[in-house]
Amino acid sequence: MNRRTLLTTSLGASLAIILGQHAGAQDMDQQTKTSFDTVMGFMGAMGSGDMEKMNALMADDMVWHNEGDTTIPWVHGGIQGKEAIFDFLGVFGAGLQTTKWENTDAFASGDTVAVFGAMNGITTHSGKAIGDFSFALRAKVRDGQVVLWHWFEDSFALSKAYHTA
Repeated sequence: MNRRTLLTTSLGASLAIILGQHAGAQDMDQQTKTSFDTVMGFMGAMGSGDMEKMNALMADDMVWHNEGDTTIPWVHGGIQGKEAIFDFLGVFGAGLQTTKWENTDAFASGDTVAVFGAMNGITTHSGKAIGDFSFALRAKVRDGQVVLWHWFEDSFALSKAYHTA
């Protein structure tokens, strides 16, 4: 199965639908607006499986960071570079089927964007649903490209679902 299919299956079209919101964008300075639009565009491309757009919006030295139970194949301290991130997304897409994704708040200041929301998913390892949980994202943008994607989630709930037989 190719990366696009895995990622599209995992994140689903629901991401693309909810990411069209640009509340307050008209009140932002240019750097802030560019950062906000870049992160939302990256998130939307990820949700729709548009690898070309994702690639264009990623800096070559981008870092994807998340923490938690490292026995889960897609949880790690951090990876750097486009190739490593695309490899990671294939593993993530194969391991988690996202069943809910709702952005509830998003804001930006300068090169930093924060997104908060709720999600749920099923781990393919156990077939168990994680249960609704909150997430937060802190992203950084440089020259119209994402350079940092720092993901925060309920890693305990994820670990319990993954390891439940």
